[in-house]
Order: sequence, then structure tokens, then C-alpha cells
Amino acid sequence: MKSSSSFLIGLISGAAIGAALGILYAPDKGEVTRKKITKKAEDLKDEFYEKMDEMKDYFNESIGHVKEKVDDIKEKMNKKEKPA
Repeated sequence: MKSSSSFLIGLISGAAIGAALGILYAPDKGEVTRKKITKKAEDLKDEFYEKMDEMKDYFNESIGHVKEKVDDIKEKMNKKEKPA
């Protein structure tokens, strides 16, 4: 999953840099440009936290499935160990 998180960080970083450059080269007044940058930064931050929440949910769900499988295996092994 390390490559996925690296990709996500790279994607968000690239989007932030691209947006900042696009705004900086736009022919607006300084105040308008600063407001655009602030707004875009807030949007990217929100998007980042959403993606982190999605990844956390995915990991928690995966861990839950693994725990269930381990419990099933333990149960099957305990049944085999007990004489019938």
C-alpha cells in the first residue's frame, strides 16, 4: 500500500502546484490571487482528508476481514483438536 499512498501524495502535490501556478499566472489583482490560492488550498486540504478517511476505512475493513478469517481458522483448529 506504500506505493498507493506515495501516488496519492504525488497526485495531490502535483494538483496543488499546478493550481498555484495557474492562479499565479492569471492576470488578477494580488488580493484576488491570494483569495484564489487560499480557496484552492482549502479545497485540496479537504480532498486530502477525504482520501485519508477513505484509506482508513479501507484498512479497517481489510483488518476486520483478516480477523474474521483468523477466528474461523482458530475455530476449525480447535474442533480438530477435540476428540469427537
